[in-house]
Amino acid sequence: MEDSVMLLCDIGNTSYHFFDGESEFKESVTSFSPNSIKKKVYYISVNSKVNEQLFELENWINLASFISMESFYETMGIDRVVASMAVANGVVVDAGSAITVDLIRDSVFVGGFIYPGIRAMSKCYKNISPALDYSFNFTLDLESLPKNSQDAISYGFLKTLHREVTSYKLPIILTGGDAKLLQKIFPQAEVDEKLIFSGMKKIISII
Repeated sequence: MEDSVMLLCDIGNTSYHFFDGESEFKESVTSFSPNSIKKKVYYISVNSKVNEQLFELENWINLASFISMESFYETMGIDRVVASMAVANGVVVDAGSAITVDLIRDSVFVGGFIYPGIRAMSKCYKNISPALDYSFNFTLDLESLPKNSQDAISYGFLKTLHREVTSYKLPIILTGGDAKLLQKIFPQAEVDEKLIFSGMKKIISII
């Protein structure tokens, strides 16, 4: 049953991302003490060290324990799982350190893949040659082959992602820190920065 005063938290490798139903805030993994919060907190976490701390706190409830992984796969990140559970039909593109793409049809996870994030891919080009040290052009024409270096690396990165994501002919939902950048190449996509919290609420409503 959903708690009217619940606090949701998505824990990553660097921060606690909280949502209280109205506003969001973040705390650093290195400096924040979870003991400082006395109200009930429903959370998911990809941080094994934080998980060890929270296991001892009765008011911190790990939603991962209420999820059956049979519909997903064993090593799939809990953040991807929960975001997928928030969608009935669509392609979820989570643009963070990595770009994850997950396909959901009729509320069933079909599969997905992991793509390098924007900064990771940019660094890759730079490591090949200083001559390829360009920022990506998200406004380039993906229907025309480029004739300059910046657009050439942008096309190589973005065209592949665009072609794959749009090939499924389903609504596209963008989330994550770089969602608004990717919206420039997916103009019809919905940006939902609270998608993972919607998935968490769905889980809470049935436990």
